[in-house]
Amino acid sequence: MELLPITTPVLKAGDDLASILMSAGDILDGDIVVVSSKAIATVEGAAIHLDDVTVSSEAAQLGEAHSKPGAYYQVVLDETARMNGKVIQSVSGIVLTELKPDGMKEGSILVPNAGLDQSNVKEGHVIGWPTDPVKSAKKLREDLGGNVGVIVTDSGLSPRRKGVISFALTVSGLNPFVSMIGKPDLFGNAMSVTEEAIADQLATAANFIMGNTNQSTPAVIIRGHDISMNDFSGWVEGIEREKDIYHGVI
Repeated sequence: MELLPITTPVLKAGDDLASILMSAGDILDGDIVVVSSKAIATVEGAAIHLDDVTVSSEAAQLGEAHSKPGAYYQVVLDETARMNGKVIQSVSGIVLTELKPDGMKEGSILVPNAGLDQSNVKEGHVIGWPTDPVKSAKKLREDLGGNVGVIVTDSGLSPRRKGVISFALTVSGLNPFVSMIGKPDLFGNAMSVTEEAIADQLATAANFIMGNTNQSTPAVIIRGHDISMNDFSGWVEGIEREKDIYHGVI
């Protein structure tokens, strides 16, 4: 399997992302294109200017407690509410949010700060996910010719693990999971519960190349993957809280 970076100029609102990716990368039929959610949000004009935000008392208190602008925390609270979520807790200035966006049928997403960042965006602004990441993934796939897969990603954290990884928000053109149930292991024992989270695995592999600083590599081509393609577009769903092994721990 090959992972091929697509390095682009700095993206801005209104850019034709598909045209830029096709010009900068040799995208072929059957490829999977892993794309940063922040890159898509940027070209869709989703950046928010903090000076335009009205700060509530709750956000102001968070700002005072963590020596950050209250407007930033207000955007976190607003995005959490927009995606049917709630704040779990805040640690070291990071707000852990649990989100269940419209269209996500099963599970929820535990993510810092409702997916918002102040990095890779103009000073005084904050950027999160596209307004509708499912629609964005499907449109990008169509704009790339329709014969590729698309994975929209964001960076995040894992419980008790140090450092940033990446995960898949939405996909278009492939299933995000492959079931291993019933398949034999090395000793012939049938697997009983294992599902491979292939979209998340490819997201983290691609993020190693994309980076999170000034690499200007918003997308990676996955080639030679032997993954079946289809017409599925949607959220990468999770599991319900009561079925989560971390339930009651975090």
